[in-house]
Amino acid sequence: MLTIERQNFILSLLKKKDIVTVKEMCEVTKASESTIRRDLTELEKQQHIKRVHGGASLLKKKREEPTLLEKSTVNQREKVVIAQKAASFIEEGDSLYLDAGSSTLELIPFLQNKSVMVVTNGIPHVQMLIEYGIETYCISGKAKEGTAALVGTKAVEAIKEYRFDKCFLGINGIHSEQGLTTPDPEEASVKRAALSQSQSNYVLADPAKFGEVSFANVADLANVQIITTDGLSNEQQETISKQTTLEVVPL
Repeated sequence: MLTIERQNFILSLLKKKDIVTVKEMCEVTKASESTIRRDLTELEKQQHIKRVHGGASLLKKKREEPTLLEKSTVNQREKVVIAQKAASFIEEGDSLYLDAGSSTLELIPFLQNKSVMVVTNGIPHVQMLIEYGIETYCISGKAKEGTAALVGTKAVEAIKEYRFDKCFLGINGIHSEQGLTTPDPEEASVKRAALSQSQSNYVLADPAKFGEVSFANVADLANVQIITTDGLSNEQQETISKQTTLEVVPL
């Protein structure tokens, strides 16, 4: 089988199945493991796939974005562990920006006994923050269908009225070359505004976000610290750690 034929066959396999292991690819193509790994490296450079532990998966479409409900049911355990670690960086009296999204939503219960003030663009976050008795400011903006985030020009201008000790963001894509990305340019603008107003910036992201590239750029990796869990390859950890602080929390 020629290289191009084998690579196209690998892509066809990935279209049928979310994740295909290197072993499975070797079996169906009759190629060696080293050959398959070279194919995957090339396909990843072409931004057709992303490498995962033991195999590969297709990259999501650049504008594809799950709803908040869909996000909240995926990698739940990882998000709780990440949120708990994120909370350990918060000090008494901090002013915080809490980004919309399922990962940052998990951070709220860990704020209950901390004397903090929170600004957020997450509509579901407001209700939970109030229930936990946390001083809360909700920015203005357009309510986004699907993710329940407040976005747009009014949201960006509202954020500029505040200064934060720490900013906690969710993100759709983390890539060693493309940086932090998200599908919606309006939401990307809100995230950038929050980063610019904060002294320390953290991204909360489960391992599935690494290697993904979405439509709109948010920031370079060097502008944030990233908190994740076990699940990254050694190569991913080494590459990301060269550009920023990477906190990998054991499950």
